[in-house]
Amino acid sequence: MNTTKTLLPLALLAAVSSLVQAQPLTPDQQLTRDIYRELVEIRTVHPDGDNTAAARAMAKRLLDAGFDPKDVEIFEPAPKKGGLIARYRGTGELKPVLLLAHIDVVDAKKEDWSDGLDPFKVTEVDGYYYGRGTIDDKAMAAIFVANLIRYKKEGFRPKRDLIVALTADEEGGTHNGVSLLLKDRRALIDAEFALNEGGGGVWRNGKPFVQGVQVSEKFYQSYYFEATNAGGHSSVPMNENAIYDLASALERLSRLELPARVPLVTRLYFARLATIETGSLAESITAISQNRFTPEQLKEVSKVPRYNAQLRTTCVATRLEAGHADNALPQRARAVVNCRLLPGEKVEFVASELQGVAGPKVKVTEQAPVTMSDASDPESAPMKTIQRVTNEMWPGIPVMPIMSTGATDGMRLRNAGIPVYGVSGLFIEHGEIRIHGRDERLAVRSFIDGAEFLYRLVKAFGMGE
Repeated sequence: MNTTKTLLPLALLAAVSSLVQAQPLTPDQQLTRDIYRELVEIRTVHPDGDNTAAARAMAKRLLDAGFDPKDVEIFEPAPKKGGLIARYRGTGELKPVLLLAHIDVVDAKKEDWSDGLDPFKVTEVDGYYYGRGTIDDKAMAAIFVANLIRYKKEGFRPKRDLIVALTADEEGGTHNGVSLLLKDRRALIDAEFALNEGGGGVWRNGKPFVQGVQVSEKFYQSYYFEATNAGGHSSVPMNENAIYDLASALERLSRLELPARVPLVTRLYFARLATIETGSLAESITAISQNRFTPEQLKEVSKVPRYNAQLRTTCVATRLEAGHADNALPQRARAVVNCRLLPGEKVEFVASELQGVAGPKVKVTEQAPVTMSDASDPESAPMKTIQRVTNEMWPGIPVMPIMSTGATDGMRLRNAGIPVYGVSGLFIEHGEIRIHGRDERLAVRSFIDGAEFLYRLVKAFGMGE
């Protein structure tokens, strides 16, 4: 396979990225990239990856830069499930700000990626960094560490402490770092508010289009769809078959559309989105933002998957297992159905709707209780600072409060009374979704610009702006 041809992005992006690459990196940019590469290349998947090794590598970076050992702490609730808490001391005039990033990643197999790419090696091709975690979430983790070193080198004295927390098991596992810290070490991460993943920028044809800030998120809830049968010998098939029953239920699930709901964060999101969309779609989005939409307008907006996910709870089959032998009728067939619930959605209502489409031959059970949280204030002082710094770097692009369709550790902090704003300044091309998937990547210029954005933003927060 021709790797260069396979991985070639849009011509415009490649041309612009080449210009960025042609310019020599500053010492700060080089350090940030080196930390990024080191962190991505430490395998931190559940269950056998080593998060502790990643946390220790980042701690060494800080200690080598002159940080006091008492301000750099490794915590390890279980083998290989370690994390890092680092504190940059300010004057104490204001309550700290927490800079949160998870260092665990979703697993990836080299054979599933394009030729020439190894998910656990950073490969730079056509102006992109490829590797598992290059976006989710090791870019922010590396940038936070590098920027602390940059502040120290400059002698920056903020009015508040800056706390970096790098944690494990956000993507799954039994030792979620944020939960453990809130339970046992709350004082280490207590803050006025926190920055986290969950938002980010979007390019359209290589140009900055919008900056999203996560102030709310959907809530993760999985269910089992399970059909059972007495089974028998495959040479004497019967009409009753657990696989067929399950397949029929999943086919009905594919047509399920739960009711649309438009809370405040969604209305604000669509109001700003309407200013940059065009045609009838913009008119329909405006109507939704004003809560006066027609069924036809709702249908038009719902045809766009990313907008539909903002409007309603979604449920989709993600895993299947069935049967016990090639020559036996299946006694059991089971699917995992993953739902992302809107804030305020009644869990009982969703379960009832799922059982309705599953039918009497398929049992629906939830895997674990769902945990929900309230939204952070989308019109707060931190949001205004994010808007100002965004406009300094990318004049004219709107900053939108968003409800993240994916789950993050922000929910845990919000439930503990710490407002969370998910923003990175890292931009990806409109419609590109590679997080958790094949050939995860981040543009070189996006990484460089995102590091500068977070440097300026955290510095502003540090001074109480």
